[in-house]
Amino acid sequence: MNADTQRRWLRWIPAAAVPAVVAVGLFASGATAGSPPPPATPEQVLALAAGHSARQFSGTVEQSSDLGLPSIPGQALGAAKGSTSFGSEAAMLELLTSAHTAKVYADGPTRERVQVLDQLAERDAVRNGSDLWTYDSSAHAVTHAALPSAAAAAVPSAAAVSPDQLAQRLLAAAGPSTAVSLAQPATVAGHSAYTLVLTPKAAGTLVASVRIAVEAQTGLPLAVDVYAKGQDAAAFHAAFTQLTLAAPDASVFAFTPPAGAKVTQQQLPAPAQHRQAKAQHAPAAAAPRGWDAITVIPADKVPAGLKDQPLMKQLAAPAAGGRVISTSLFTVLLLDDGRVLAGAVPATALEAAAAR
Repeated sequence: MNADTQRRWLRWIPAAAVPAVVAVGLFASGATAGSPPPPATPEQVLALAAGHSARQFSGTVEQSSDLGLPSIPGQALGAAKGSTSFGSEAAMLELLTSAHTAKVYADGPTRERVQVLDQLAERDAVRNGSDLWTYDSSAHAVTHAALPSAAAAAVPSAAAVSPDQLAQRLLAAAGPSTAVSLAQPATVAGHSAYTLVLTPKAAGTLVASVRIAVEAQTGLPLAVDVYAKGQDAAAFHAAFTQLTLAAPDASVFAFTPPAGAKVTQQQLPAPAQHRQAKAQHAPAAAAPRGWDAITVIPADKVPAGLKDQPLMKQLAAPAAGGRVISTSLFTVLLLDDGRVLAGAVPATALEAAAAR
């Protein structure tokens, strides 16, 4: 967990409570897999997660969603867009609408691997030092990039399946207008865990609550469940079903393109160039924070993959001044003037913001 991410977690915690992470860490060190963790406070568990020590692990993650959208298989998205490779808008849409199983591996910040196991195919993303590989078995296509020195790159699409990354994103987006509490301890993938509950105070959001299972010894988030208002089952769920807290074998990160695969070499910008390009293509204003925040993307900043995705248009229903995609957790408004508005709010809130 980098310093910026740790600060996002710790900004939830009163300064006087931060030293309590030492105490809860000592208590947790006596817990064994499957045994209930000792009593703790929400602030202690936040601090434990903020400084989690799990840098080497391997496991299986199950991800599912109940957003009120039809399930869209990767093959359909590939036919519509021509690619379901890691990082594409088509792949992200499929991950949100279909259940997935993924194998994840980590050995420090420069060795990571994610294998998304589809019904009849497999997608891999591997970082091994300065080499970044992706592979889509359905297209039998490989991409390779050499990362610039000291580049801090994450494996593409890891945030879509990793409970740790999901927890970080949710906390970064939420802000202090959230009630934080603890539910009953849980056992996830054979590991005892605290259950951290985040409840938005904002009345206008679609999110009812978020539950994060935090491993009692290391602080690693093991499961994330996001609940929508008026819906009993989790609208989005990602959790480890198997987890080993040890360094994977080095061979896991040694990727060789399969015979006959089409290999495409990509040139990545140097860190300074990447920051400059990101600033040029970023929305004019910083992204708002909060459960009821609305993000407005100007027409000239909307990714081409989002504007040109036929299935996005098929999922959208007519709305004032454009078309809208409504789910149980978030809403996207595609305006006729090219702007895109999105947030974990009802469509009426986006339409009102668009009119302003």
